[in-house]
Amino acid sequence: MDKNILIVIGVVVVVTAGIVGAVLLTNQNNIKPTPAPQGIVLFYSPDCPHCKVVEDFISQNNIDQKVKYTRLEVPFGTKTSPELQANAELAIKEAQACKIDISQGLSIPFLWDGKNCYIGEVDVINFFKA
Repeated sequence: MDKNILIVIGVVVVVTAGIVGAVLLTNQNNIKPTPAPQGIVLFYSPDCPHCKVVEDFISQNNIDQKVKYTRLEVPFGTKTSPELQANAELAIKEAQACKIDISQGLSIPFLWDGKNCYIGEVDVINFFKA
């Protein structure tokens, strides 16, 4: 009798594992990459001092209420993740479209308006002023 109970438990475990595995695979195949943002994109890091200057300007001048844009965090220092890495790859792609030399890396804050690139706090702030 104990042998039959062990067999039933084993079958239940195997079937449950199969169902869980199938659900996980189905959900994984349904994951769609986040589409690239359209329009103005500000690449920044909360740990970047130049980005902080831009963030302060945006806050003090209510830029969020005047200009529609997307903020994307990128790796800075040792902080990284797959999401931040994907954002960095997008920033690099846009910088290359502007023919910016990225052989030494890409400075932030970095703003892409859909056509043009703006690098550094002065250029980004001047963009928002205009």
